[in-house]
Amino acid sequence: MIMIQNACVWNGKGEISENFSLLIDGKKFIGMGEGLELPAGCKTIDAGGKIVTPGLIDVHTHLGITEEGIGKDGKDHNETSSPATPQLRAIDGINPLDRGFEDARQAGITTVQVMPGSANVIGGEMSVLKTTGHIVDDMVIRSPSGMKAATGENPKVFHGGKGKMPTTRMGVAALLRENLIEAKNYMESEKKERKLGMENLVKVLNKDIPLRVHAHRADDIVTVLRLKREFGIDVTIEHCTEGHQIADYIAEHDVRVSVGPTLSTRSKVELKDKQWSTIKSLLDAGVPCSITTDHPVVGIQYLLTSAIHAINHGISEEQALRALTSDAAKHLGVENRVGSIEVGKDADFVIWSGNPFELQHHAEEVFIDGAKVN
Repeated sequence: MIMIQNACVWNGKGEISENFSLLIDGKKFIGMGEGLELPAGCKTIDAGGKIVTPGLIDVHTHLGITEEGIGKDGKDHNETSSPATPQLRAIDGINPLDRGFEDARQAGITTVQVMPGSANVIGGEMSVLKTTGHIVDDMVIRSPSGMKAATGENPKVFHGGKGKMPTTRMGVAALLRENLIEAKNYMESEKKERKLGMENLVKVLNKDIPLRVHAHRADDIVTVLRLKREFGIDVTIEHCTEGHQIADYIAEHDVRVSVGPTLSTRSKVELKDKQWSTIKSLLDAGVPCSITTDHPVVGIQYLLTSAIHAINHGISEEQALRALTSDAAKHLGVENRVGSIEVGKDADFVIWSGNPFELQHHAEEVFIDGAKVN
């Protein structure tokens, strides 16, 4: 049993508590408050009045499935042999010993979603993991946590460049429809042989998991929302680069979005209107937002840096923290476990050297499941 004493707790839900104590038993918060009684034999850690936040969350990464420092051999995120691969599971390609997990922990990031890349119209299932461990199955919080899909230039380039469908945005949308219709027919069929891809897409149709769709341009975002209406499925918009152009329209559709990696360059036509004010426009319209690095497009250690830039362009520190904690947890469907400092939740938290939204400060101590990992 551990008690963190004399902490300034930013709980991830907009509340700040000075001179606060956090009581941890095993992997969970079991008590918190001012003047909390110290149980017999309990170990104590004096936070010295420093800021304590929930562990940060990056909702959209390729951590461990695109390994760093080994080149082509570490790129397991895109199975480009077919434009639609719903049978894939990211968990089968994740190396928990990838250096990126250590970088994440050092930056105060305790939870990530790892997904296939965006070369395919349908890329496969994704998983939510803690950032510590050696066996990926033991790191899982939720798996599967979504089905990856992609619109726009990436599937056009990877497959259209081979003379295969899709060569156009129409082709991308058509392939998505065809696969969802095939899965609906499979679901309704009384006699069927097992088809792993169709089984995985049935989870989307049944709303067990959302379709998480890579969409940068405003017209691609509108296509995703059209498909949401047609099939009655849950979706999230991933990247949402031009979301500021149609923020009010997105707000009408009850979706969550991840914004980023805004720290990257304008490397393709879809990113020409990339800007830091996008998240403010979406939040002002009432669209729930998270912030992502899309690691390794931007190194995962720069997640907080990205949030600082968003603050510099109009969002509040409270909004930024929520985008990295409680709202991010809701985006992933794991808010019952992580994303805020509350009794009953996993003891994932960070003690900061100062205000985390001032770039000169850093994560001094990082805890996952009640154990210090940095």
